Amino acid sequence: MNVIIVDDTKEAIDSLAAKLGKYPGLTLAATAMNGEDGIDKVLKYKPELLFLDMELPDMTGIGFLERVKETSDFWCYVVIYTAYDDYMLPAFRNKVFDFLLKPIDDSDLDTIMERFFTDRAAGNDARRGAGQAKANGGKLLFYTNAVDFRLVQIRDICVFRYDHDARVWTVVAAGCDRPLRLKRNVNKDAILAIDDGFVQVSQKCIININYLLEVRDNICRFYPPFDGIDDVKVGRFFRRKLISRYNSL
Repeated sequence: MNVIIVDDTKEAIDSLAAKLGKYPGLTLAATAMNGEDGIDKVLKYKPELLFLDMELPDMTGIGFLERVKETSDFWCYVVIYTAYDDYMLPAFRNKVFDFLLKPIDDSDLDTIMERFFTDRAAGNDARRGAGQAKANGGKLLFYTNAVDFRLVQIRDICVFRYDHDARVWTVVAAGCDRPLRLKRNVNKDAILAIDDGFVQVSQKCIININYLLEVRDNICRFYPPFDGIDDVKVGRFFRRKLISRYNSL
């Protein structure tokens, strides 16, 4: 698995590279000491893991991530590492995987690397690449556009609908006064990979089966607070799988 380190200090690069050497399966594909060079290296080598300093000579780490997103749909695990913890919230708003403070504590790095290997083994990188960022505690961070986001509990989600006119998926969740529009690169496979409770019932609808009360006249009926939803139909190609999943609860 390729790793890239972007930091404006050679000593910091060398120190992190030495620490990463103890983790099997990692290859340091490239390093860079400024943002422009770092972006070129990321797009060339397409690393699985990127360690990114927040303060670079020509741009910030946030600016770096925005440039990569504007230039390419490529995605990788990003660990922001910096001496300043006030960058933590902006980092997570830009969908980084984790945050590491300088000077690097070996136990903190071990924790991050364990999360990285576990997440990859579970196949979670596929859904993250589609625009979903799963947080701890059963929460999802939905990016509704380039800068706005909403943190939603998985248990509060009832229905995902596909809006054909806007060509985006939307999500109906408790506590949200209107459906949240997801980014265009979020597809049904990414949604279904988030949680076992999400089941596709038609070409344009995915439900949280934990809220499903019954199917009456081919319409899904839900427990409160979603009992007012009465227009989710079950497609005939999805009915058998839905019944099987429902019976397994």
